[in-house]
Amino acid sequence: MTARRALWTWVIVCVAGAALVLLTAGRDWFTVTYGVRKVAVSAAELAPALGPAAWAGLAAVVAVLATRGVWRRIIGGVMALCGAGVIAAAWWGSGASAALRISASQAPITGGGGAPQVASVVAWPLIAAAGGLLLLGGGVTAVLRGDRWPGMSDRYDRPGSNPEGAGRTLAESAPSERALWDAIDLGADPTAGPENRG
Repeated sequence: MTARRALWTWVIVCVAGAALVLLTAGRDWFTVTYGVRKVAVSAAELAPALGPAAWAGLAAVVAVLATRGVWRRIIGGVMALCGAGVIAAAWWGSGASAALRISASQAPITGGGGAPQVASVVAWPLIAAAGGLLLLGGGVTAVLRGDRWPGMSDRYDRPGSNPEGAGRTLAESAPSERALWDAIDLGADPTAGPENRG
């Protein structure tokens, strides 16, 4: 796999991970029933860090494309932290006790209604954790292999262009003053091109 293809595969995986987290961040993870009243508890209430972490992961994708070297590694580390934070938030928010606490503040128990019934949508925390795992893996990959990927400005660089090497190449290709005088002594015109010689 070429470096450019590896980079774009990494971009797709990381964007997919952030999209999964954003998808789950706007959903209801629990429904708590108090008698005849149902209270929906959303991911934004249970795990408010999901949305910001996903947006930070997307920003890190763009930043990795725009940077090189040590900055790319640092940004990869930030992305890995975002992924780990998403996994932790998904685990923390999947607990029924947090849903009961939040729903109780929205619908206080007045007595006589019996114990509240908690129904969870198990898929949303799992999907959020999967997205966080993709971001974590993407961040670690950027730290370990990011220096092999091309940058955004590579397409505008001429092949083999190197400002430091360019100066040396010009200096080495230009004939020395001594060589010019030697050519004149031999009767050759050093200013004539190859087509005018002979």
